[in-house]
Amino acid sequence: MATSALNTDRKIVTGPAGYVLEDVPHFSDYIPNPPTYPNPLQDNAAYSVVKQYFVDEDDTVPQKIVVHPDSPRGTHFRRAGPRQKVYFDSDDVVACIVTCGGLCPGLNTVIREIVCGLSYMYGVKKILGIEGGYRGFYARNTIDLDLKTVNDIHKRGGTILGTSRGGHDTTKIVDSIHDRGINQVYIIGGDGSQKGAAAIFDEIRRRGLKVAVAGIPKTIDNDIPIIDRSFGFDTAVEEAQRAINAAHVEATSFDNGIGLVKLMGRYSGFIAMYATLASRDVDCCLIPESPFFLEGKGGLFEFIGKRLKENGHMVIVIAEGAGQDLLDESNEQSTTLKDASGNKLLQDVGLWISQRIKDHFAKKMTLNLKYIDPTYMIRAVPSNASDNVCCTLLAQSAVHGVMAGYNGFTVGLVNGRHTYIPFYRITEKQNKVVITDRMWARLLSSTNQPSFMKHDDHHEPNNSGNEAGAMNW
Repeated sequence: MATSALNTDRKIVTGPAGYVLEDVPHFSDYIPNPPTYPNPLQDNAAYSVVKQYFVDEDDTVPQKIVVHPDSPRGTHFRRAGPRQKVYFDSDDVVACIVTCGGLCPGLNTVIREIVCGLSYMYGVKKILGIEGGYRGFYARNTIDLDLKTVNDIHKRGGTILGTSRGGHDTTKIVDSIHDRGINQVYIIGGDGSQKGAAAIFDEIRRRGLKVAVAGIPKTIDNDIPIIDRSFGFDTAVEEAQRAINAAHVEATSFDNGIGLVKLMGRYSGFIAMYATLASRDVDCCLIPESPFFLEGKGGLFEFIGKRLKENGHMVIVIAEGAGQDLLDESNEQSTTLKDASGNKLLQDVGLWISQRIKDHFAKKMTLNLKYIDPTYMIRAVPSNASDNVCCTLLAQSAVHGVMAGYNGFTVGLVNGRHTYIPFYRITEKQNKVVITDRMWARLLSSTNQPSFMKHDDHHEPNNSGNEAGAMNW
């Protein structure tokens, strides 16, 4: 019915009517005749009421769900969930969990639910926590994780394992995994960390080791492609409301009051956009994907003056990556430095634009501008109820996939269904706001701000076709 094409990077299965499955690797691809065992879930009391314990091997999830009658079936991903056979004897499992990159609400919840899933569902007894990110594999001690250790960690922000940027040395990490007898690796991190996970998996496969590597995508900016959203995003939007509300109170309490809030969003403005739409108190939202200019007709300064004249106050939300081109033009010391994860070190656009606004209006009126940067407050809070559920399902899906012998994958929600996605699809590009799409138009109609596009600005038409990850509601 379907044909498969397998190379060292991609496992593609094609079928009738343009069906394409971008499958994930499996132990059976490179280990001859791996042993299998009955899934312990069939004897698990919690699953005794479930009519269908296991996911069918042929179940897949389409990447695009809005199609025309004559459209090809398109790209699909393997559906997540438990399988009838598992490729690990629970008594032989030595699992490890590592958190990498910056903080994000929900990290501790994911850790907890991986431990609970392995323990309660599969009877795994040996689970290790790798301290301090990737370098913890070879430079730090591990800690034992059990049900008692993780019992209430979901109520805390941050990560009990600690984290760091950089420190990825594939050879040292795989050597450490092999020396410690680890055979399941769960990596919680953003796109850079998932690239590191892909490199670890490639080296493990090259050595022919029976070690499963699974990624749980973590990005507070929601900039990982394919997936509907990443954990922590809902919490970030909710917490951003507190800063926006404070800015609104300050702005409305003074003549010509301006509340300026800088939110996270290095390359993608999803937090700023959704926080603006949720708040309804924001007059202007600036994101990296939508260029703007300050002076002249149709510029930001003109709009600020107009809004202050109309309302006497104004709230501006700006993503940290917005306007970086303007900073580079005005600052002779523009930086090309990068952090340990390879991200460009951004200049503080919030402080810069605050000063530019003050300077521009200094001789025209007395402004009362208050600048609020809640970045580290947002990153450090525990996840809310919605994200806690999201973290639980991601963690359990990752555990099911690993026990079923799948390898080299990231787990993610695609069109409302949990799936196993090949690493290369997660790391090939970033998810960004499409400013020619309806969601951005909804924001513009909500704030009644101009697009700030000059006549010589050209943007490619949106061909996203409601691709998962675009969040086109």
